[in-house]
Amino acid sequence: MGMERREALLGHLRRAAHPVTGTELASIFGVSRQVIVQDIAILRAAGAPIVATPQGYLFSPHVTTTHRAVLASKHTRDQTRDELYCLVDAGVRVVDVVVEHPLYGELRGLLMLSSRSDVDRFMAQLDASGAELLSSLTGGVHLHTIEAPSRDALENARTAMRQHGYLLEEPSAPSR
Repeated sequence: MGMERREALLGHLRRAAHPVTGTELASIFGVSRQVIVQDIAILRAAGAPIVATPQGYLFSPHVTTTHRAVLASKHTRDQTRDELYCLVDAGVRVVDVVVEHPLYGELRGLLMLSSRSDVDRFMAQLDASGAELLSSLTGGVHLHTIEAPSRDALENARTAMRQHGYLLEEPSAPSR
């Protein structure tokens, strides 16, 4: 029964146009959310390309974009929505957020945000959960991996972040 459910679960995720929450999957398959979490873990251990995002589970067999970049950023918690809007409005997907922790090293949170509605859902979850952003551990400093179908979109994102004062970069050398 478990194997059949996991096959059906994988099929459902393959067909889903958007991430699906564990609660939604539990309702669809008539099991608890914990059973879904366990099924997802078993499927992932077997090599299924399932990604857990803040919006839910996503079947992601291939990254369809070919261009990636990592941007260093700094801002306050209140500027988070604006920073993420800068990125998605430039046509990039915000894959993750990364901070350096003195004890644990690199801490990464998967985001997978591609639109303003994704950002709005993320911010609503942040507010509802009472959780802190990873960047709260580093005074607002963090990295974002971004991906896009073109280098131009990556550069547009970099430019927007620079214009809003969120991009951390080496200062330009003074002209002589």
